[in-house]
Amino acid sequence: MTLEPPLAPADDGAAALSAVLAEVRGVDAEVASAEARRVRALARAGHLALDATAGLRAAELALREVASEIAAAECVSDRAVQGQIGQAMTLTDDFPVTLDAWEAGALTRAHVRVIVDAGAPLPQDRRAEFDVLAVATADGLSPGRLKTRLAALAESLQPTTLTERHRRGRETRCVRVVPGVDGMSDLIATLPTVLAVGIYDRLVQQSAAIIDARREAPGDDREETAPDTQTPDSRTADQVRADILADLLLTAAPDADPTRGDDGPGTLGAIRARVQVVVPALTMLRPGDENSDPAALVGHGPIDADTARNLAEATPLPWDRVITHPVTGAVLHTDTYHRTAAIDRHLRARDRHCRWPGCVAPAVRCEVDHTHDHALGGPTNVTNLAHLCQRHHTQKQFTRWKVRQVPGGVLEWTSPTGRVYTDEPQPYAPAVRFLPGEPAPTPSPPSRPGDHDPGPAPF
Repeated sequence: MTLEPPLAPADDGAAALSAVLAEVRGVDAEVASAEARRVRALARAGHLALDATAGLRAAELALREVASEIAAAECVSDRAVQGQIGQAMTLTDDFPVTLDAWEAGALTRAHVRVIVDAGAPLPQDRRAEFDVLAVATADGLSPGRLKTRLAALAESLQPTTLTERHRRGRETRCVRVVPGVDGMSDLIATLPTVLAVGIYDRLVQQSAAIIDARREAPGDDREETAPDTQTPDSRTADQVRADILADLLLTAAPDADPTRGDDGPGTLGAIRARVQVVVPALTMLRPGDENSDPAALVGHGPIDADTARNLAEATPLPWDRVITHPVTGAVLHTDTYHRTAAIDRHLRARDRHCRWPGCVAPAVRCEVDHTHDHALGGPTNVTNLAHLCQRHHTQKQFTRWKVRQVPGGVLEWTSPTGRVYTDEPQPYAPAVRFLPGEPAPTPSPPSRPGDHDPGPAPF
């Protein structure tokens, strides 16, 4: 008989690591349980909204109302909370076995996301079977490997062919912007796979043609330069593809133009992009100090001074000059060198974005709303007007949320549960700041004849 050698005792390092591992696993289980309980609570909120639809115009507005209540209390986007409520209801109603396993710590959030993503396209009557099989399949698998297994499982439970489902899938095509960092964003288009691959292939071929021409240029001749620059074109293939895509989308006229006649292009080709940009005058004059008061793309965040300056120099549209309080930054007055609607100019400068708490939709994409309904005697002036995006304008009209405007353009929103949330206009950076303990600046001596007159400020 052969005796097994005794196991060597674990050294101190292994014991310490085992203790850490046990703690991590324990905390993971607690977090999973808490996340699952929050999902159940959000699902209950969604069902409360649906139960209350009898007094509202539609279930969608009821969900907005409830989502806004939670979002305002947590200082987050009501759109995000409404999305979370929808996901919670789907998980609770259609994938109860998965939710139980998550709450028990047997699954992580990543596993749950993979299961729901794979099972959501299935019809309601197939999801229960998928739910049970998916949890059993997940045992011992990473989310990446589980995704592959569940794709095959879901396909086997589909009652229709892929061709039929693709026809429905085409209805989800869309374009969206995902904000990034350092003044960059992702432009995402959801398209049929054949079109998406075709678009990318064309960009690859076009970028390759540009790079090949650059490489074939004689070394002694003038080097090819990128558009609108005076430096050699050293862009990478990815950068060239991005530049071509932007140029095509911003300047080309689409062929599918219903306004196009046989004798010339239609109106779609004449449409140009529209954005709302705030450019501090000192940032234009001293770009090296832009971090203290950067230019901003309203609704998205800071942009670099070069981009802001290029926009200012290129646009044929008039710029609104915004006069602000030197200490508080509040808007005092707006004007321009061209005649426009004074009230609209003032509101755009004051609000900059939708005035629902937490919403960042730019004012140029919003509607000007009478805080106190015009039909009920509300005046048409800046003390009773504010920008609201279409979503929140509709919510103000058709849900139990109430709003009033107090001096200074401040909006006070009252939720269905009676909580009050205040939204103040975002002040502009003060032109002058005095820090505690700093001596006051020495006034300049009076000017004398012959001294250089710098003239009026550019803004």
